[in-house]
Amino acid sequence: MDSVSPHSNPNNFPSSNLVANSTATARPVSATASATPSRYESQKRRDWNTFCQYLRNHRPPLSVSMCSGAHVLEFLRYLDQFGKTKVHNPTCPFFGLPNPPAPCPCPLRQAWGSLDALIGRLRAAYEEHGGRPEGNPFGARAVRIFLREVRDFQAKARGVSYDKKRKRPKPSLADATAASK
Repeated sequence: MDSVSPHSNPNNFPSSNLVANSTATARPVSATASATPSRYESQKRRDWNTFCQYLRNHRPPLSVSMCSGAHVLEFLRYLDQFGKTKVHNPTCPFFGLPNPPAPCPCPLRQAWGSLDALIGRLRAAYEEHGGRPEGNPFGARAVRIFLREVRDFQAKARGVSYDKKRKRPKPSLADATAASK
């Protein structure tokens, strides 16, 4: 089994060419001087470090290579306590209303879109850190089902449906010329 480490070197640069930055990850010397990472890359690194910290604090501590979809679900449930999205319980009088008229005691949770984006970034980071795609715990069936259930429940709680967006057909050349006349 591949060993996946939060500090592994996915680009296979010689270690003498690496400079550690403030987040304890390494980049090639030339990259540190010229380019700053994109917002996505920075967020991905931050998310990866947060997940690795969660695994280190886990009892018993876990390595990333021993992590399963169940551990990813535990992590997502742990993150729920830091959410900022009001999600109404089925017993709440405002359940199903997009704009409730008054405050209620329902919990704040992580929004589905935030969790979905987080899993996407962690899935990419796992493979960048040496994990095999077929063994990626962030792509586990249980994680996909969990995200689907969160999406559906939050949609019902808000009274909003998350239908798949349908792609509009591309206008043909004849349509474009007719519209310009």
